[in-house]
Amino acid sequence: MRRRDRGHGEDGQATVLIVGLAFVLAMAVALVVDASAAYLQRQGLDTVADGAALRGADLGATGREVYTSGVPRDRLDVTAAAVRSSVHDYLASSGAYAKYPGLSFTVDVDPATSTVTVHVAAPLDLPLTVPGSPGTASIGATGSAIVVPQR
Repeated sequence: MRRRDRGHGEDGQATVLIVGLAFVLAMAVALVVDASAAYLQRQGLDTVADGAALRGADLGATGREVYTSGVPRDRLDVTAAAVRSSVHDYLASSGAYAKYPGLSFTVDVDPATSTVTVHVAAPLDLPLTVPGSPGTASIGATGSAIVVPQR
């Protein structure tokens, strides 16, 4: 049997295709790992934001109206300063600052509805990076709560 001669222009083409496919596959794995890490951090920050909003709404209520005119039918008044202080204390006591280094928060208080909204954000060092992409990402979450007295 005679062997067919291949043209010299096709030598090594399979190697280039295999290396290219391996590179694309590695980038896909890096993308999935980074997206999973970001998703998991966002889930954790959701819990932190919800807890901080609940604590801020609860401890941010002044209670002054309870002493002057009894328990209101609607919502308790909340002060922004008291809410910020209680959110900061909650984040410190729950270990959120240690678990998420670089954690920052903002607090919005709507006096008309006594709604407390807490937005937390923390940087995430991505486990694998795609060449040309940033090595860190900022992940955030928002939680809100309203103080309503129960009868």
